[in-house]
Amino acid sequence: MQAILNVAFPIFGVILAGFLAGRWRILGPEATTALNAFVSYFALPVLFFGTLARTPVAAVLDPALMTGFTIAVVATFVVGMVTTRLVSRGGLAAMSLQGIAASWGNVGYMGVPLCLAAFGEQGLPPAMLTVIVTAVVSMVFGVMLIELEVAAGHGPVRTFLRAAFNVARNPLPVSIGLGILASWIGLPIPLPVEKWLDLMGAAAAPCALFAIGLFLSDKSIKSGLAEAGLATLIKLLLQPLAALLILPFFVPIDSIAGKVALLMASLPTAANAFVLAKQFDISVEQNTASVLLTTAFSVVTVSALLVWLRVT
Repeated sequence: MQAILNVAFPIFGVILAGFLAGRWRILGPEATTALNAFVSYFALPVLFFGTLARTPVAAVLDPALMTGFTIAVVATFVVGMVTTRLVSRGGLAAMSLQGIAASWGNVGYMGVPLCLAAFGEQGLPPAMLTVIVTAVVSMVFGVMLIELEVAAGHGPVRTFLRAAFNVARNPLPVSIGLGILASWIGLPIPLPVEKWLDLMGAAAAPCALFAIGLFLSDKSIKSGLAEAGLATLIKLLLQPLAALLILPFFVPIDSIAGKVALLMASLPTAANAFVLAKQFDISVEQNTASVLLTTAFSVVTVSALLVWLRVT
């Protein structure tokens, strides 16, 4: 109960505040766009860079944790693809989008603030490693599979390069890469710059959570509930269960890294799933419903996991 009050309630409370601000028209679509841009291009990248630049590379690039978490994400991605094939006989693009909805957790906007609240600064390096894994699996592999059907005839190499370019221009993976590079070369950070990084990075958590609520406030569920329901079960139940079974072979589950990875595996579907579906105009209703359903039910599942992990 203490974990719910101390960690889950503040996190979901900020999301609810954003949702109500959007639903009550206190802030409109322009505010949503502006806040998302601030979080995506300034606050989170600065938080990622500032933290990683001051963290030893070995503490971030943990091969064991990376391998264990990757297996859990890939496994649920494949299960998500199979469910769409069985339920609606969808093509490769629809299957890939369902795989993304079932495996791509909201590790950036929600996961990093959650780990920061639950584990403090120690939780940030493993949390950012899960961001890297998710970006590679979902943004490169997932988008590449979509492109193989949508852009048929362009060839696998061109398709892969296009998907990789989408990741390379995303400020979150870029800031992670630059932070790791700065740490590796021992780049000195002057005190005024360090203070600026801390000040800007401190805005990341509340603004990211508020932005999730704003995003959800103008979305509704109209159709696609069958596949969205399956994606919700896979994302909120199967992925954390897979992580719980797989991670002990690579990292102690009671370590900070193990707990962070398990918590990240339990997160709801990222809004990027809706964004990609809208971009390709495929499975838009299903992915919208997946984001809404997983976020709503994660209030219960994530809170329960925090209690089970004895996070205080």
